[in-house]
Amino acid sequence: MKGSGLFPTNMTPFAEDGVLYGVDQPGQFRAVKIATGERLWESWLPLTGEAESRPVYSGTAFVVKNGARFFLFNEKGELIIAKLSPKGYDEVSRWKMLEPTGKAFGRDVVWSHPAFANRCVYARNDKELVCVALAK
Repeated sequence: MKGSGLFPTNMTPFAEDGVLYGVDQPGQFRAVKIATGERLWESWLPLTGEAESRPVYSGTAFVVKNGARFFLFNEKGELIIAKLSPKGYDEVSRWKMLEPTGKAFGRDVVWSHPAFANRCVYARNDKELVCVALAK
């Protein structure tokens, strides 16, 4: 079926309640029904910070769920807190955590999955490793 499914490159999609959330090859963040492959919605915001965008080939945003919200760490080094549902993407906050130091497809990227422990997030690029407290 044309226009169905999800084809990630560098990230592992998150599955919940029959819906898969992840970044498709051109760079859109999408929600897809697992049973049928039907695309429920898509957004460029998690990768580009813009409502509309040109393709971001092999676009990457790592997804980790925490309670009712999700942490997304995108290839621009931004940590995003968002709510994901079959109805849409709702961004709560965004913070630049690291500078991208790698190169891919003519752009600077951070392609390392963050780690979460002890109410902190740990992330690295090719030059530094940072630990940021997530607690108030």
